[in-house]
Amino acid sequence: MKINIDKKITDVIARDKKVIFETTRENFPFVAESANGDYTYDISGNRFIDFSSYIGVYTLGDNANNEIRTSIKRQVDKLMHAAFLDFYSELPVTFAEKLVKHFPNGFGRVFFSNSGTEANEDAIKLAKIFTGKQFLMSFYNGFHGRSLGSLALTSSKQSQKRHMGPFSDYIHVPYPNTYRNLWRTSEPKEVADACLSFIETNVLKRDVSSEDIAAIFLEPVQGEGGIIVPPKEFVVGIRKMATENNMLLVDDEIQAGYMRTGKFLALDNFGVTADVYTMAKALGAGIPIGATIAKSSLGDVPHGSHAGTFGGNLVAMAAANASIDYVDANKNKLESDVKRKSQYIMKRLEEMKDKYEIVGDVRGLGLMIGAELVKNKKTKEPATDAMNKVIDACFNNGLLLLPAGVSTIRIMPPIPISVKNLEKGMDILEEAIKISNVR
Repeated sequence: MKINIDKKITDVIARDKKVIFETTRENFPFVAESANGDYTYDISGNRFIDFSSYIGVYTLGDNANNEIRTSIKRQVDKLMHAAFLDFYSELPVTFAEKLVKHFPNGFGRVFFSNSGTEANEDAIKLAKIFTGKQFLMSFYNGFHGRSLGSLALTSSKQSQKRHMGPFSDYIHVPYPNTYRNLWRTSEPKEVADACLSFIETNVLKRDVSSEDIAAIFLEPVQGEGGIIVPPKEFVVGIRKMATENNMLLVDDEIQAGYMRTGKFLALDNFGVTADVYTMAKALGAGIPIGATIAKSSLGDVPHGSHAGTFGGNLVAMAAANASIDYVDANKNKLESDVKRKSQYIMKRLEEMKDKYEIVGDVRGLGLMIGAELVKNKKTKEPATDAMNKVIDACFNNGLLLLPAGVSTIRIMPPIPISVKNLEKGMDILEEAIKISNVR
């Protein structure tokens, strides 16, 4: 179905450009109006299959589901804001109790905020309070948010940090990308070992002492950076490095977590645990929420050292409670759906990789999948313009997608998407790639 861009749509976009600051908004003219399950609609009634989950938020279906929406409406009629960080309220405590049950033994402290970047800001504070150390380590190509502390951890795009420095307490190190790396090898263990060796030799021995590093911030799958899945050996090695050097391991689950990779936590796929976890996006099923979860053994923070106005907001807690109840009641089905649908998408993408010169690499974990487009498979030169054309062509044919990294198409549909719409969406994507491949 071809999408019709009418005056109603163009008028809203024109008004937006007059009063709203520039953001990261894509060029295609999508003006959201409503959604339900697999489909999302714009203000002119155009219907789209959603392969974006609205940047990973609608993991359980576009606009959540009836149970979650009913819970939100019920709470709105009772009390929306209870100033939870100044007064007590039961609902946030109930949700925290449910949440920590999904974490390894020994986790029991939660701080609620409003977004992923706030959750990471909280983790920065916690790491410094708990260790008494100053420096923080994160990875090139990583993304942790856009407020100043989390932005310092971020190393995804130069445009995100322009004019914002200096960032003096942060160290960036290589993340193991088996498709693109300094060592020109695609063998996972070789890439993992090379990255770990680089950190040991060039950072801990020459740059900053481990005695001064409070924490390592890790995305178990780099999302904004291009859907990069690290070798298991690397994640195990980073956990070992953190332990041996008395550094905390902070696991940023903001985009990858909450069942999207087939596990409640994406890090669970690698057989290790962190000391602090951050979550947001899918946690509130569409209502803003952030959560920072830490080991109880790390202790508490000094009274008054951290707070906020809207953390633990009751509407967000109602959404989160209903959402986690749904996950608990449907966990086996969600896990099997992720596995089955992920296998289908990866199979289709591998076939496209074999057929089209423009598809350089396909990778992913669960329903967090990327297809990197290149101008030439041998040189691996990124095909950014082609990626944009493919995403635009998909939009014009009723498929909603977002980019990641320099030239990667990000494929992140809601878990409950029907097989029919999954297949239709992949057909639309392949047709757009096919056309772009011959130009």
